[in-house]
This record gives sequence, C-alpha cells and structure tokens, in this order.
Amino acid sequence: MDAVSDVLRVVRLDGAVYLHAELTTPWCLLGQTDQALCTSYLPTADRVVSYHLITEGACWAQLPDRADPAIRLNAGELLVVPQGEAHIMGSALDLAPVPARPLLETQLGTTTGELLNLSYGGGGAATRVLCGFLACDDALSNPVLGSLPRIFKVDVRKHPQSSWLEASLRFAAAEAAQRRAGSAIVLARLSELLFVWAVRRCIDDLPADRKNWLAGVKDRFVGRALSMLHKQPAYAWTVDELARNVGQSRSAFSHRFSDLLGQPPMQYLARWRLIVAAQELSHSSKAIAAIAEEVRYESESAFHRAFRREFNVPPAAWRKRHSHVNGAEVLAERQ
Repeated sequence: MDAVSDVLRVVRLDGAVYLHAELTTPWCLLGQTDQALCTSYLPTADRVVSYHLITEGACWAQLPDRADPAIRLNAGELLVVPQGEAHIMGSALDLAPVPARPLLETQLGTTTGELLNLSYGGGGAATRVLCGFLACDDALSNPVLGSLPRIFKVDVRKHPQSSWLEASLRFAAAEAAQRRAGSAIVLARLSELLFVWAVRRCIDDLPADRKNWLAGVKDRFVGRALSMLHKQPAYAWTVDELARNVGQSRSAFSHRFSDLLGQPPMQYLARWRLIVAAQELSHSSKAIAAIAEEVRYESESAFHRAFRREFNVPPAAWRKRHSHVNGAEVLAERQ
C-alpha cells in the first residue's frame, strides 16, 4: 500500500454531504463547518475538512485573512479547505459576506442528517454547489492534511483519466436534486473519493522546490522508503537497509529524506509507530501490552513513556478519550 493510502486508512476519513445550494448573483457567504453541523451527520471528530463542488455556474473563494490570492471556481471544480477554516465564497468578494449558518439553522433543527437546501442571492445568474465535509482523527497529526495548502481547488474534468469522475459528478448533482432513497450514502462515499482525487492532483502539481510530506511521497526514492515503513512499521528497519532498497547510498538517502520531510528516517518511523498504536487504541480492544509489542516496543513501560511524550497522555487515557469500540473504555480502566 502506498504511503498516502496508508495514512488516510489510519485516520479513517468519514464523508458527508450536507448542502445543495442554489446561489444567484449577487451573493457572498461566510462559511465555517462547526461541531453542531458535523455531529448532525457524522460522529464527533477531531478535524473536519470542508469542500465545495461547483456543479453549475461560477464563483470566487478566499480565506478571510486574504493571505492568498482569490480563487476562481467554475463548474466541475472542487474547492477544498483542509483545516476546516472559515472561508468566503461569492459571486464577487468585495461584497459584505453573510454568515451561512443562520440561513441553515431552521432546516438543521428539523431535518437532522438530511441533505439541506439553500436558495440565496439577488436573483441573477445561478451557481449551484454541493457542500460537504470529511471527518478524521486530527489528534494523530495527519501528515497529508498538514502538507496541503490552506485552501485550494482541483479541476476534476481536465485530466486524461477523469471521464469516470466527471460522470460521477453529474450523477451526484442528480442525486442531490432528486433526494432519492440512499442519496446520503452515495454522496458521502463520493465525497471521500473526491478528496483522495484532490490529494493526488496536489501531489502531481507540487512545485519542484516544495519540501513537505507530500513532496516526500512524490520523490522516487523517499516515496518508496515511506511505502516500506508504512507497510511494515514493526520491522527492524535501518537507514542502511532502506537506502539499499531504494537504490541510494546511505548518506544520500538520509540527506534526501531529512531535507524533504524535516526529520531523519528513524525519527519518522518512531513517530509513525506511535500513530499506528494510537489508532489501535482508538479502534480496537486489544491489550495495551499487545499493541506495544505490535509496534516493536520491548516493554510496556517503554511504550508508555514514548506514547506520553508524543501525545501528552498515557495510552489508557488516550483510549478512554478516543475509543470507537464499545467496552474499550472498560478495558482501558483495567490496564
């Protein structure tokens, strides 16, 4: 399994589509995915990724601090806000933005978990948007999300292999408009697929001088090493063996890895093992000692010390706070 797929598997993305909006010129909205909205569709999550799929028309988007240039969005393009930050969307961005939440509050209270509909604006040219989010375990410091721009777009139409995805988008637009039985599940799964596609496009479009986790994945040597580390985190890897497997000298590989990811290979591996362990604590009822052994800790006490250094809480407290397994809290209290 490649490193991106493995990270996304570990943080367990859950998608939902909550809004089908028809917005007519002039309009300008301030959107922010809050916890009350999220929990109407998905279990409580540490981090929420917002996204907006333009199915018809066009608009502009920007973060309120205007640190980055405004983004022009056309039909078939997907806007992603990886940190779930507040963001502005409108037919023009020099208009005073109206908070979107009050416009949805009445519907949210009466149609919990169902696709909401919003018609708003001045009656001019229409733009239609599917809005949704993905929830994940932010406490694990997802390297994918941490490497993405604060706000970005991808065009899901203009790619040699995207004809199937464009057909899926047309299908999604029809599902949202018709509100057929099972539409919520169809749209949720599509939102997860769209996000993975957006990440892949980001990797493809990374500038050659970019240095972060995604740049490491893209690199022919570091990317192979990351895949090996993720595939077998409990294996007794050494820098020499990794370098030999990817076809580089030890010094060249170590420098390349540290330069792109900002940390040496063994430090990355140590942290990845703890992330895997944290996920096991959250989603399984295995004994802490067994989890420690699975991620290559010789003693449970050594695992406790390392885990506490990384996450500021001992393993049992982490399990109690983050458990998604019935009865796991009881097991944690006994350990």
